[in-house]
Amino acid sequence: MKMKTLFTLLVTHLVIGAIGFAGGIYALPIITAPDAPDVAEIKVMSAAANYSTAVSKNLQDSDFFHQAEGPVTVGDDFITFMGSISPGPDYQLYLSPQFVETEVDFKRLKNTMVQVGEVKTFDNFAVPVGTDINISKYNTVIVWCESFEQFITAAQYR
Repeated sequence: MKMKTLFTLLVTHLVIGAIGFAGGIYALPIITAPDAPDVAEIKVMSAAANYSTAVSKNLQDSDFFHQAEGPVTVGDDFITFMGSISPGPDYQLYLSPQFVETEVDFKRLKNTMVQVGEVKTFDNFAVPVGTDINISKYNTVIVWCESFEQFITAAQYR
């Protein structure tokens, strides 16, 4: 086999393998996601919320692959979201004492935040708030991708 042909085959196979790997990383969370809570469940959980706000696609570090849009409620028992969020792996919900809309600010302030729990669904979610978390000590909800250290979205609720 000629060296040029061997090189071409190697490069094309590596490119196709990389595309397949990236597609798998994107698709796996979608395939393995549990059923999202329906609107009625979200409404019941959010009825006891202390605060309400909304996340927007127009934040500084949000882009097509890292964004969400919809209303959020924050209560002593649950933080709920009714809308859609770009799928991805290892999303975590945080509460912050300051509004954050960039990865740099998130990393800088992470030690002042509390991690509430995992976001496992991409159309609506409800994350239980631990009894050790005082939501009134914070003013912002943030969805963050731990695996890739990517800012997804945030909203200030008070």
